[in-house]
Amino acid sequence: MDRNIRTVDDVLRLLDGLFAPEADRWTDGGASWWDGFYTDRSRPVPFFSAKPDENLASYLDRGLIASPGRALDLGCGPGRNALHLAAQGFEVDAVDLSATAIAWAEDRAREAKAGSIRFHCGDAFALTDEQLGGPYDLIYDSGCFHHLPPHRRVSYLALLDRVLAPGGQFALACFAAGESGMGSELPDAALYGEAALHGGLAYTPESLRWIFSDLEEVELRRMRDESPGSPLFGEPFLWTALFRRPG
Repeated sequence: MDRNIRTVDDVLRLLDGLFAPEADRWTDGGASWWDGFYTDRSRPVPFFSAKPDENLASYLDRGLIASPGRALDLGCGPGRNALHLAAQGFEVDAVDLSATAIAWAEDRAREAKAGSIRFHCGDAFALTDEQLGGPYDLIYDSGCFHHLPPHRRVSYLALLDRVLAPGGQFALACFAAGESGMGSELPDAALYGEAALHGGLAYTPESLRWIFSDLEEVELRRMRDESPGSPLFGEPFLWTALFRRPG
């Protein structure tokens, strides 16, 4: 007989286990899936290109994000946004579950001579304060949040509360509801019955405002569509949002 629930973390791990193992994209157990995803660097995946998100570039160009500062890139993949932040003078910590993605990002950083980025392979929720080194003036997330199951929003908000500086800014890009095939629109409870996330979760502007209601909204809009020849990455099936922590 097991009686092993005593803390919130125990509950979160129990809920993690309600999903089929192959659905895992958010714990260390999901790292091998991401390693396979990033193994072939020549695949025609739009965000494999070394281009920053158009919204991130826009925030910086318009002065909505002050630079330089300290930044955390969650789910950094091959490092395209971390490299852009470093080029703007930020001191960057970049985190990803995939050792394959981190190796690619480190290669890009060496080629760009970007010495102000520290890459971390692992679960951002499990990294210590010494490893992350916050507080951060900016936390940026392009495509990590929408791969979390509903209960891990608790972990996500706790991470923001722990490492985002007062007056700091949080920005993300995530799947937009209403885009066929680009994110599940099932209710949260139904996902546990199906034991799957169906490739990621779609969000409405209202749901994002509610989830991040402890932060002040600066801008929330669709990502702009960028052509293949653009120096920026942009796909309109994503929401982009910029929030500020009261300080």
